[in-house]
Amino acid sequence: NQKNWDYMVQHVSSKAHLVDTKLNVKNSQFAKPLFEFSGACSGCGETPYIKLITQLYGDRMMIANATGCSSIYGASAPSTPYTKNEEGKGPSWANSLFEDNAEFGFGFVIAQASMRNRVGDLMQKASKSADFSDSQKELFAQWIENKDNGEAVKEISAQIVAVLTGMENEIAKEILSLEKYLTKKSIWVFGGDGWAYDIGFGGLDHVLAMGQDINVLVLDTEVYSNTGGQSSKSTPTAAVAKFAAAGKRIRKKDLGMIAATYGYVYVAQVAMGANQAHYLKALKEAEEYNGPSLIIAYSPCISHGLRSGMGMAQTEQKKAVECGYWSLWRYNPKLEEEGKNPFMLDSKEPDWSKFRDFLMGEVRYTQLVKSFPHEADELFEAAKENAQWRYRSYQRMANAHFGSVDAETAKAEG
Repeated sequence: NQKNWDYMVQHVSSKAHLVDTKLNVKNSQFAKPLFEFSGACSGCGETPYIKLITQLYGDRMMIANATGCSSIYGASAPSTPYTKNEEGKGPSWANSLFEDNAEFGFGFVIAQASMRNRVGDLMQKASKSADFSDSQKELFAQWIENKDNGEAVKEISAQIVAVLTGMENEIAKEILSLEKYLTKKSIWVFGGDGWAYDIGFGGLDHVLAMGQDINVLVLDTEVYSNTGGQSSKSTPTAAVAKFAAAGKRIRKKDLGMIAATYGYVYVAQVAMGANQAHYLKALKEAEEYNGPSLIIAYSPCISHGLRSGMGMAQTEQKKAVECGYWSLWRYNPKLEEEGKNPFMLDSKEPDWSKFRDFLMGEVRYTQLVKSFPHEADELFEAAKENAQWRYRSYQRMANAHFGSVDAETAKAEG
């Protein structure tokens, strides 16, 4: 009731200061979600992914959101699920057109870089001035050295504001006027598979190729969820969707592997319900990576017609990974710099005998049996073969040699 609610709001505060919220899954849940009470469908597979990102980085986060489910529940009038912490800090959020969201988010990156470079120039100038003490100059040097380290620069920035406040020096005043740029922003681009795989793919590919520090979260429902369930390039073989009423007959596009071919893009394919620690690890690696990052998150949707109900969406993710329908992996370019294989296949060998049972747990597949029984068996087998083909390609990547060319040549010559 209202009395209990009021008590919780007024007296039960965040416990984030008591633990390292980024250490593990349990600790992360002591942080206040800066995405809460959304208007998404009950059991939505997308919203938990967003919630965790805001618990880790929400106090310095900027979000560019493509049009789709995530923009509808992300900005449902007259309220919004995005909120602020006790310090009044929270994500800034804006929605762009369906097809240009990656470029929209890239604009955030360029604008922030420009303003922060200006701050750096001012600190360089202040370091040569007799008006500033050695301790102040030391803080400026620390800021310049750590400006791309999101967590470290947060504390340094607070100290700089404290020591400059009250100074009459014009450079000090200008630095303080740019206070909101002192902390490194965690810039995220959110969207669904319709945007990322199809309509906005050209822009997404271009932005990833630029090599700038930007994070992309693709909420993969394998269908155009918000506009009624049309087939997308993410829709797998045999799934029934609008424009694929007799089951889709071609393979699902592998967006993650396409991005990984650049060699300097961090990529992770995740499913929170299958492995929560894996998703947390991927988030931390992506955010800390000073370059483009892409996380593709498997998101059960009401359009899938889960026979067990949307309350079991997290369990459905677990089943998808167990049977080989979805694989967990990461591609971390930093490992290649150390002479290691950057590709890590993180899910266990699938139990392929469970594959058909998984398909039969969703109406988007059982519908095919009712409508086109003769084609159903053929397409279900093709879906399994395609999943196995993809898994074998991941295995080859995971077992590949990633030493130097010279070392490989020497090995071949014996």
